[in-house]
Amino acid sequence: MVELKTPAEIARMRVAGRFVADVLTDLRDLAQVGVNLLELEAHVRDRIRVRGAQSCYWDYTPSFGRGPFRNTVCLSVNDAVLHGLPFDYALRDGDVLSMDLAIGIDGWVADSATTVVVGSADVEDLRLVRATEQALAAAIAVAVPGNRIGDISAAIAAVAREHGYPINTEFGGHGIGRTMHEDPHVSNYGRPGRGYRLRSGLVIAIEPWFARSTDRIVTDPDGWTIRSADGSRTAHSEHTVAVTPDGPRVLTRAG
Repeated sequence: MVELKTPAEIARMRVAGRFVADVLTDLRDLAQVGVNLLELEAHVRDRIRVRGAQSCYWDYTPSFGRGPFRNTVCLSVNDAVLHGLPFDYALRDGDVLSMDLAIGIDGWVADSATTVVVGSADVEDLRLVRATEQALAAAIAVAVPGNRIGDISAAIAAVAREHGYPINTEFGGHGIGRTMHEDPHVSNYGRPGRGYRLRSGLVIAIEPWFARSTDRIVTDPDGWTIRSADGSRTAHSEHTVAVTPDGPRVLTRAG
């Protein structure tokens, strides 16, 4: 069931979204050569504790994972793209790091992801990262009342095709509000004019992610970390977006 949010509820989600954006900004600055992933995890835990917020990941036990998840941020390196478990790994020059964060404050949740290249950047890695950012911007632009979920999905797919990247449809965006995952599902591939009609009050997490040369994925033995099946590098961008009469409102934008 799709639950529409009131303007007051969206304002409360913006509080959580601003905090998520602030923490991701921290992580982008901290993600330097030699920094350990566990240091980034520790930083997020400390920020959440000081704010009195709640991690949406801690103890998360979905059907596709192994477990409960016992970290506060997903950190995925190079060919890993989703649900990466922070582990004892020092970042190296040229690593591609995707960071995905969902946090609740006072019962309302926001979810966002960003990808950085650590140190010296390969041109093709930068192109991949920018493609996910362009796809996210294109998807946000059509998140207006009267359009449909398929318009969002098609906007993402069009950018992927433009850059020559395959599209995986197993994992995509989702509704969000009091919990991290709500209806509707927002695929990264779709047809314009199809699917759920967008209405004011709908809040969704839009999250294009691409691998350079495959649409297939594999899961690590840890039961969580998802990688490109051919080992090609990956990138992931995400914002929580409210559909409003005045146009899309990005709740996880900094500032």
